[in-house]
Amino acid sequence: MSNPCREVITLQLGHYSNFVGTHWWNLQDASLSYDPETPLGDVQSDVVFREGQTLGGHVTHTPRLIAMDLKGSLRTLRQEGSLYDPGKDTSAVTWEGNLMMHEESPPAKNPFLEDLDKLDVSVCGAVSVDTVNSQLDRIQKGYRLEGSVRVWSDFLRIHLHPRTISVIHQYNHDGEAHRLEAFGQGEALLQGSVLEDLEDRLHFFVEECDYLQGFQVLCDLADGFAGLGSKVTEMLQDSYGGRGILTWGLAPVSHPNSTPMKDIYHHLNCTLGTVHLASNSSFFCPLTLRGGFGRRPSSSTTFPHLTCDPSLWYHSSSVLALALDALTLPYRLRNNSVPMWQVADTLAVSGRKVVAAYGALPFPMMHGSSLPDALSACADALPWKPLSACPEAGDGRCYGQWATLKGFEGQKLISSLAPGTKPPTPLHSLHSGEDVLAAYISSFYPTSPLALQLASTPSKLTPPFPQIFSRSLDAQGFLQSQPAPPGSRVPVVSSVPVMTSLQSGPALDPWLSELHRAASTFDIRRLAPSFLSQGPEMADYKEALEQLRLMARCYRDDSSGMTRSSSEEDDDD
Repeated sequence: MSNPCREVITLQLGHYSNFVGTHWWNLQDASLSYDPETPLGDVQSDVVFREGQTLGGHVTHTPRLIAMDLKGSLRTLRQEGSLYDPGKDTSAVTWEGNLMMHEESPPAKNPFLEDLDKLDVSVCGAVSVDTVNSQLDRIQKGYRLEGSVRVWSDFLRIHLHPRTISVIHQYNHDGEAHRLEAFGQGEALLQGSVLEDLEDRLHFFVEECDYLQGFQVLCDLADGFAGLGSKVTEMLQDSYGGRGILTWGLAPVSHPNSTPMKDIYHHLNCTLGTVHLASNSSFFCPLTLRGGFGRRPSSSTTFPHLTCDPSLWYHSSSVLALALDALTLPYRLRNNSVPMWQVADTLAVSGRKVVAAYGALPFPMMHGSSLPDALSACADALPWKPLSACPEAGDGRCYGQWATLKGFEGQKLISSLAPGTKPPTPLHSLHSGEDVLAAYISSFYPTSPLALQLASTPSKLTPPFPQIFSRSLDAQGFLQSQPAPPGSRVPVVSSVPVMTSLQSGPALDPWLSELHRAASTFDIRRLAPSFLSQGPEMADYKEALEQLRLMARCYRDDSSGMTRSSSEEDDDD
């Protein structure tokens, strides 16, 4: 059933969030149709894109987005963009004294941005996005941007609205001085001119929405943006009550030029950010390839058919964006979409607002096979890996789960056995893709509530998405019967099937408890007194740790009859 467009406004807070967001918007752009009469795929693009018009009268499509970052983070990108550029101000200079001119060379553009500039295509979208993609596809093999991407605008392929980018001038992106490193610094930012600027941008995007369903917030979790995001989500909760606020806390595997003291700051920011962002959101989901949020995490998450370097932000953010493309799909579908509030209510059971994400990137499906065949090959273990530094409990318990499979285009969802043939597995006897997927997941979570959605359109990968895929995949991201031999030309992967799961369950208890334990045993006043110099107060810090302890307890499931005594719980705490 077709749905009216229920708009979503996206906020990206912090440099790594803008890395992930840039990949995510590039993915959306690849599926965007400029002709409403001929929509592409399952996704309703105008949920997140807005239609506008240039001064020349040409129709434009830009993200309904507010992106906040620090001074020096844009490099070659103009803050106001170039889509609605009325031209430079040529008014006369009235100063009649002596002038001294200082010429500074602009930052060099990488090969992708140079080619983007050369494309003989109107910036207003008068030529279809397919034409842009096809021209870029022809030169894609030349892009190896791993050594040239320094900021997220180095691989941004779309135009942004002039109201999108908000630069915080009080702190620097580069250098050691004036860095936004602590939670309290971020909290203190949202006042005065920064608050007024954000409110103006929000009002602009909100007022043009007919059926605003809510906000998706991407927020850096390991630096001062965790504090800023906490205040932003609190403001959204106060000003737009009843709308969905789905917050994704982003953290890279590693930080450049990190030190032991900076690692302490990262951990404390993650701790406080988790508490406050969860409190102010409909649900909060951390997203990272790190093995944990402690100072000595285990090895990062790897995927069997990816060859990415998780320490590269350009790579790790592309993996998380692929996952986010599927995780956010339920409320962006053209038909049978589910509003944000319903997704949140399904997962945030009894006030448990922290959820964990898992993903199979790509979903391991053999070209020409069926969904029962693919899932039967994963009969012993689920194909997805942790995306929230939270391993699954493995005991089949979950308070709520939302699974999404997208990208099976051209493949069979059910078995096509000849009449009279005995099905090799129970999955092969089912009559719909939804039944097949539900039966498979229920074999691991037999008593857990489950919501799921399937979409045939894959995640389309266009330049400059990094080619981080193994030789075992074909151009559509499906498994080949024989991997490409060494030395042969590896096909450029132009799309991939993806499977994700959002879960609220007992697995989050040890994850949250470890976050609490590590922060509680740390003498912050002796080892990191500067962290509290701009807030929070010590009493507020201790209150946040207590909230985290109680939050972890909410995920303890004693239904098995193994109820512990209160004294045992106190000993653990």
